Amino acid sequence: MLAYILRRLFLVIPTLFGIMVLNFFIVQAAPGGPVEQMIARLEGTAVGATERFSGSASGGEIMQRPPSEASGGGAYRGARGLPKELVQRIERMYGFDKPVWERFLLMMKSYVVFDFGDSFFRNRRVIDLVIDKMPVSLSLGLWTTLLIYFVSIPLGIRKAVKDGSRFDISTSTILVVLNAIPGFLFALLLIVLFAGGSYFKWFPLRGLVSDDWSTFSAVGKVLDYFWHMALPIAAMTIGGFAGLTFLTKNSFVEEIGKQYVLTARAKGLTEDHVLYGHVFRNAMLIVIAGIPGAFIHVLFTGSLIIEVIFSLDGIGLLGFESALNRDYPVMFGTLYFFGLIGLVMGIVGDMMYTVVDPRIDFEARG
Repeated sequence: MLAYILRRLFLVIPTLFGIMVLNFFIVQAAPGGPVEQMIARLEGTAVGATERFSGSASGGEIMQRPPSEASGGGAYRGARGLPKELVQRIERMYGFDKPVWERFLLMMKSYVVFDFGDSFFRNRRVIDLVIDKMPVSLSLGLWTTLLIYFVSIPLGIRKAVKDGSRFDISTSTILVVLNAIPGFLFALLLIVLFAGGSYFKWFPLRGLVSDDWSTFSAVGKVLDYFWHMALPIAAMTIGGFAGLTFLTKNSFVEEIGKQYVLTARAKGLTEDHVLYGHVFRNAMLIVIAGIPGAFIHVLFTGSLIIEVIFSLDGIGLLGFESALNRDYPVMFGTLYFFGLIGLVMGIVGDMMYTVVDPRIDFEARG
């Protein structure tokens, strides 16, 4: 098993490199990069844009440059009214005075030692931004995944045992209906019903904890945390039950019909012994092994709209804003970091197979 894990870890390097190469050059080809974003801020009439820009050291230095007669238009739209020297300074500040291949190599050299640089527009290190916003996304991803599994697995097993019964048909109908409801629509419904929208005000509308959370007791802090997380987690889990429940049911139905189950029953074993002593281990392989992947999916792809609706400042919202602002260090830093986590979680998923069923030997398969 150790040799298999080492081989998989070795394959992480070229896979992650390929992910970064593909995304880097696709993003570079897209219009509206950070240089264009800064030019738009300088050319815009909004005072806040120039104030935000001039707050940084490099920005202040650029803003103090006297205007010249030369036009810096060049390859940038909207830069015709700016001096050429000013545009060149902006390019140097963002590293765009270097060829694209050199920028990529310098970026990857820094990423190898987990140096993700500083955000272009937030004046903070990328790693600090991720650490600050990670608790929100981890909370959503962890509790949503656990809730989905704790409900779907027993329900799926029950449906398999009662296959074709009224219980099976009615629960399938409910799951299909719930799966058809978008998470953001259910979130809005929860707000209207329970967060002071029109009926009850039982839950807070925004935030991870209350403003005076630090003054609470230990028990009060835990209760306040779950009080704030109740509606966002409910909104994220509403459509997650169906797929896992049907997967669990189908896995058990398939195993129940195999010969070894008939043999166990013929020996006089009870149904619970047959189900949980023989069928469970084989049927749950694909379900349990998918936990790491399910967590990554919920963590990085399922929380964006929920974070926006409930004003939860997490990783999803950070990535969305970074993409809009073309904040390349945040975009590529988080892509590298979470791409690495996703690949490692794939290895963890394989290890979960051996935990559920020690008879599986990846070395023999290799």
